[in-house]
Amino acid sequence: MATTDFRVGVNGMSAEQGGPTGPDLASGIDLTEIADGAMLQGHVGDEAVLLARHGDEIFAIGATCTHYGGPLAEGLMVGDKVHCPWHHACFSLRTGEALQAPALNPVPCWKVVQSDGKVRVTKKSERAPLEAASSPAPRKGEPPKSIGIIGAGAAGSACAEMLRRQGYDGPITMFDPDPAAPYDRPNLSKDYLAGNAPEEWIPLRPSDFYEKHGIELVREPVASLDAKAKRIALQNGKTRDFDRILLATGADPVKLQLPGSDLSHVHYLRSLDDSRAIIAAAKQSKKAVVIGGSFIGLEVAASLRARELEVHVVAPETIPFEKILGRELGEFIRQLHEEKGVNFHLGRTAKSIAADSVTLDDGSTIAGVDLVVLGVGVRPRVKLAEDAGLAMDKGVSVSELLETSVPGVFAVGDIARWPDPHTGKNIRVEHWVVAQRQGQHAAKNLLGAGEPFAAVPFFWSQHYDTVITYVGHADRWDSIDIQGSIPDRDCVLAYRDGKKTPAVAAIFRDVESLTAEQMMERGDWEGLREMLG
Repeated sequence: MATTDFRVGVNGMSAEQGGPTGPDLASGIDLTEIADGAMLQGHVGDEAVLLARHGDEIFAIGATCTHYGGPLAEGLMVGDKVHCPWHHACFSLRTGEALQAPALNPVPCWKVVQSDGKVRVTKKSERAPLEAASSPAPRKGEPPKSIGIIGAGAAGSACAEMLRRQGYDGPITMFDPDPAAPYDRPNLSKDYLAGNAPEEWIPLRPSDFYEKHGIELVREPVASLDAKAKRIALQNGKTRDFDRILLATGADPVKLQLPGSDLSHVHYLRSLDDSRAIIAAAKQSKKAVVIGGSFIGLEVAASLRARELEVHVVAPETIPFEKILGRELGEFIRQLHEEKGVNFHLGRTAKSIAADSVTLDDGSTIAGVDLVVLGVGVRPRVKLAEDAGLAMDKGVSVSELLETSVPGVFAVGDIARWPDPHTGKNIRVEHWVVAQRQGQHAAKNLLGAGEPFAAVPFFWSQHYDTVITYVGHADRWDSIDIQGSIPDRDCVLAYRDGKKTPAVAAIFRDVESLTAEQMMERGDWEGLREMLG
């Protein structure tokens, strides 16, 4: 394999797995116990601390990822940064700063003292969530006098926060009619819907966070955009002018025009209110039908099974996710759900919905139905951009800087199609982490950084106790090489397209997934192929 600076952690027990683990770092350890490039989890009192060595420098930061609590010691060290094994967040070992979504908050940083061949961890320091970045992006020209952000989802909220972290002190206004936004949308179909996460975990920030940091939230729908004039018109008739604008309008669920699709027990899942409504209905239901085999659809199926409902899934595919993940992994996901009691009706579509049944296209009927959830995918909200005359390409066409065809207007997230340097194609990706990273990157370019967006797409999908991670983007492949065992939930799948490996999926092979992401970003296709066999 090509030479890299990727290092794997050791002794990676999470503090949540039974209290502090590893050595007492306040008492100290011998310098020889941590090699160059190694990571070691220990503790100071009751707090888990990650010790990491990069050359002659030794760093100590909080050992738990601030996103979902992943054990950083089981992640990947790249120079003076550490990447979380669970959802690929990244932190600075020097400062504890959260450098890359999905983590938004920093981890604590600890002072390290070396003497007499020993290493001790002493004083702890904390970073505020929006403390200025240790290395703000360089800029050209004057900063904008004001910035308007349309959409307060993953991309919009990440952009607003990064603007403050980059030191921007001008007015920031986010427009979103959803009274609960911004919130953790992935959890709506996962642990929150399953009943394993309380609602207080769902908001991304406390209610007073945005006011405290001078980020105005306007809960009014945007009616139109004058892109050249940078003018936003609201449905209440008011207008607002800005120097620069970010479009982060996200997507809407695809609506099925079926007889009975407007009945009261039929639900879509996109917003927090949608998830609340499904939870309330599930408490009064015994049998549910999920129409659609999308990631959200099957995550909903898993969550409803966790609530002990009988669940039926209707989908036109013969193998779930075959076009995205391939036959082998698709079959595994189907079997995983069947083992948990999900009933599949594959190769079928719904013909109509009644008060207590769903009729399929072959004339068969699923009777005794109390709850129906439609999950057949989403469509990007592009009408605002289309009406504004922005260039379109199966989404909003943006440059490598994430800037639209009108200078000073940027677009990110579900709506944006950008030139991906890793595949050499223009791509649009509907993933939470991609939206967050694009929002963070756009913030720098709104301020004049002029940096091309080159992050590799990443997403994860949770099915019961099995999490599938996916890095890259493959809309086609010549072959899929499998390392390990899919049935044993210990595998890496490499999607081959000529000499490149544009995507890698993994189950409980976190370090390989992280390493693949880093190699893709560097364009090390030969090293990636060698690593994956």
